[in-house]
Amino acid sequence: MTRWRPLPDVLPREARHLVEQLRALKDRTGLSLAELARRTAYSKSSWQRYLSGAKQPPRGAVQALCRVAGADQARLLALWDLADTTWPHGVPVAAGPAGPMADAPPAGAEYRRWRAAALVSFGVIVVLLAGLLWMLPSGSG
Repeated sequence: MTRWRPLPDVLPREARHLVEQLRALKDRTGLSLAELARRTAYSKSSWQRYLSGAKQPPRGAVQALCRVAGADQARLLALWDLADTTWPHGVPVAAGPAGPMADAPPAGAEYRRWRAAALVSFGVIVVLLAGLLWMLPSGSG
């Protein structure tokens, strides 16, 4: 069984109950977060956010966990509906203590930004070269 950290105090009662039920269901499967991610369409880091109460799990994630665990979806989806009305939408729920690193981008964000810019630049260069080659007169004439 996983040793879970306490849920954020600002999490409403309905949302807290949903996360507690999802944690129990995940524990019942005996799967690690990585294994759960492989069996669902949600990443390990997404499951960490959902099960820590830092982010509301999408309805599809609840359904996926129920399928993997062989649990009754209706009960958990009813809990999700209740939690959805109280979850602090648009406001990130702090999962840990705030500190000097609280506003820092997540690890790897800078690399992903750089990689995206490099891919876009490469695409532009390829299009320009293709246009240039198309515009050049052919050698036979």
